Amino acid sequence: MSDRFTPPEGRDAQTLHQVLARRAASRGDAPWITGEARSWTYRDVDSMSNRVANGLGALGVAKGDTVLVMLPDCVEFIAAWCGLAKLGAVQVPVNTHLRGSVLSHVVNDSRARTMIVHARFLDRLAGVGAGRVESFIVLGGMPGGAPGGWPAALSRLEHTPFGTLLEASDAPAGDGPAATDLVAVLYTSGTTGPSKGVMISHIQAYEYARSVVELLELAPDDVYYAPLPLFHIAGQWGVAYAACLIGAQAVLARPFSAGAYWPDVRRHRATATFLLGAMANFLYQQPEAEDDADNPLERALVVPLLPEIEAFKRRFGCLVSTTWGATEFNVPTRSTFNLANDRTCGRVAEDRYEVRIVDALDREVPPGVPGEAVVRPREPWLTMIGYWGRPDWTVAAWRNLWLHTGDMLMRDEEGNLYFVDRTKDAIRRRGENISSMEVEQEIVAHPDVVECAVVPVASEHTEQEVMAVVVPRPGAALDPAALTEFLTPRMAYFMIPRYVEIVDELPRTQTGKIRKYTLRERGLTPGTWDREAAGIRLRR
Repeated sequence: MSDRFTPPEGRDAQTLHQVLARRAASRGDAPWITGEARSWTYRDVDSMSNRVANGLGALGVAKGDTVLVMLPDCVEFIAAWCGLAKLGAVQVPVNTHLRGSVLSHVVNDSRARTMIVHARFLDRLAGVGAGRVESFIVLGGMPGGAPGGWPAALSRLEHTPFGTLLEASDAPAGDGPAATDLVAVLYTSGTTGPSKGVMISHIQAYEYARSVVELLELAPDDVYYAPLPLFHIAGQWGVAYAACLIGAQAVLARPFSAGAYWPDVRRHRATATFLLGAMANFLYQQPEAEDDADNPLERALVVPLLPEIEAFKRRFGCLVSTTWGATEFNVPTRSTFNLANDRTCGRVAEDRYEVRIVDALDREVPPGVPGEAVVRPREPWLTMIGYWGRPDWTVAAWRNLWLHTGDMLMRDEEGNLYFVDRTKDAIRRRGENISSMEVEQEIVAHPDVVECAVVPVASEHTEQEVMAVVVPRPGAALDPAALTEFLTPRMAYFMIPRYVEIVDELPRTQTGKIRKYTLRERGLTPGTWDREAAGIRLRR
């Protein structure tokens, strides 16, 4: 694998609409998106997204407008994403698991007046409010038959069936945006505040996809199967866009299931995949079978690595590479398939990025000493433009002219990087970044809770689990199972704490702030309640 690999169109055509146009011209009849029942060629999706772009334009969506997209993984999501890019509008993908105040924040903060949404999510929006949204474009039918079946809270808003967009012309929609224009605002978990909207240019999206092409050595004849949702950067850009960049076929995978993964790989004849570390661990923990290596998979990108990665490679007969990155700062490290060890997250891609490991005063530390990783691109636009509507957050992140990642890394003498911990109060659970503050807000809404602190604890599946240390109202008999039941309709399933500990008071500093680091260091105790051990399983 070469770090100098460049997709065929080079670095002068870095907008999604240019890339798709070239693919439709060069590989128009080749499959791009494959679902459970059928495939769509590059020409199919190019035509469909033209119709979506023209249909949205007729409804008043213009260049620069933010548009919320809350859809399940389907070809309509791809068409909406590409259609918005052709218009020069700004896609705001919404995690389909969000509920309550977190969903309300994303809807309101985006300032979007139009939302493309599946009918199954309308009740959630009715419960939290539609913000500035004036018009819904609905996939999956109108609930109960429009307009009478609409939730009363949304009845005043315009609504259009998604199919109406597909009745528009499939002629090219305008000249498209510039490569430096916004393509998306992606919401990532806040650490000391609400979720932050990260402003992404077309160049940054292209760079993320290009990085995955390099890491997996994707080729036009690959079938790329990765169970990552399209509302995430890794699913949309790391799978669908990466496949488009090279002209490969991407499979719209169903939600990850360790039991279904290998049958799906075999059924689709998949040759490449992208797995979160927790996913790889779940696959590895399955009972061994004689035919484990009898599968078509050749290459896997696993982030982060699991300690048994060499045994994983032997057992399933595949090569593995890895990396480290985030929505804000892209993918500044690379490994080859010849991994340095089972803990590395690669080396810096020095032709495109600078990475330093620094102390609290931003002074570089020597090899072997952990510190915060700070990033700077060698080419413009490879990292985020900034935080949506929050220039103060942008300035803080870019202090001393380096983008501060909030991740603690270590570099060895050979230049290999290692992830050590997170320096901020975010929790990383099975690929999802979770704001501790947002979880705390929902917990304290319970009438029997006075206050709480949410912290990460190590997970046996790699990454972290969510732990809540809760102070109940005096005299209240707070039941952790009942608290879980209270939280279930209020937040995404992955945010709900696995561990709950009931305490009389929280540790505090002299100025009255909660000493979270004390709780993190203490971790689980004999009095900690474990939701999974109690047999409570959450639905996605």
